[in-house]
Amino acid sequence: MFDNPAFDAHERVVFAEDEESGLRAIVAVHSTRRGPGAGGCRFWHYRSSAEALTDALRLSRGMSYKNAMAGLPLGGGKAVVMMDARHPKSPRLLEAFGRLVDSMEGRYITAEDVGATVSDMEVVATQTPYVSGLPRTAVDADGNPAPKTALGVYLGIKAAVQFQLGRSDMRGVTVAVQGLGGVGYELCGLLAADGASLRVADIRPGTVQRVCKEFDALASLPNEILFEHVDVLSPCALGAVFDGNTIPRVQASIIAGAANNQLATAEDGARLHAAGVLYAPDYVINAGGIISVGREYLGGASAASIEAEIRRIPERLTEIFARSRAENRPTSDIADELARRLITNA
Repeated sequence: MFDNPAFDAHERVVFAEDEESGLRAIVAVHSTRRGPGAGGCRFWHYRSSAEALTDALRLSRGMSYKNAMAGLPLGGGKAVVMMDARHPKSPRLLEAFGRLVDSMEGRYITAEDVGATVSDMEVVATQTPYVSGLPRTAVDADGNPAPKTALGVYLGIKAAVQFQLGRSDMRGVTVAVQGLGGVGYELCGLLAADGASLRVADIRPGTVQRVCKEFDALASLPNEILFEHVDVLSPCALGAVFDGNTIPRVQASIIAGAANNQLATAEDGARLHAAGVLYAPDYVINAGGIISVGREYLGGASAASIEAEIRRIPERLTEIFARSRAENRPTSDIADELARRLITNA
């Protein structure tokens, strides 16, 4: 583990197996300098335990940076559950995961992520209090963070369009959305209502048809949408989609989406910068969800105060964009420096 390129002085990495339920999981806590490590749980079919470990390490560090840049008194953590056909998601498996979270005694706070639902977290919460994103504790709606994440991404896209294209509105701006899950679907609704022209892709054809019908979007293929000739490319599926092979084929002027860890390596931020593509650092633009569930867990927030915090995301992005242009440096490098400073000074 210590030789894994994604290992970054993580404080704690826990591997767990529960034979009865079939649970195989990894919880990675990157930093608790600002508070308990907070981040969702991803249920995914990984090709190997090594791939799952890398994902947990990358995601947990991203949560440290995300929570710091969002101004939350929380550190960074993430859990991944390795799914397989022999052990589908079940109440017994979710309860076992809850006991795993509870065993960390508050060092890690879990919530929804890819493959997890609000109802899943309700089962987890029967075993541990260290859960957020729940209807009974939600400040607004049902505790689902996806609409809040989508709002932050939408506002971030508008800020990027203003900065890069000099456009104060979205009417006629072309946006390609890859991934139409909870966040991607909500994002399409916000963009369509603002007059944007959408191109969409997902691995589920029925979902694509639904979005095309509801929002007058054009369908594309999941592996081809990254290379559409559009103003904005918005990855809202899985990460590591931009690397030395894909970046030369990108035709968008802006990349701004909800997916975590969009860059395969740190060098890919420099590649995008050299290509003249304005990249909105993922953990800055997609912080709306963790702002919502984080404040829910910490207490003392209102729906209005949470929305006000989310609406500050464009300000942070514009500051990063301006520094990038003034210093001729990648936005990803500038965001990383700011996040590390906030963590170190906590």
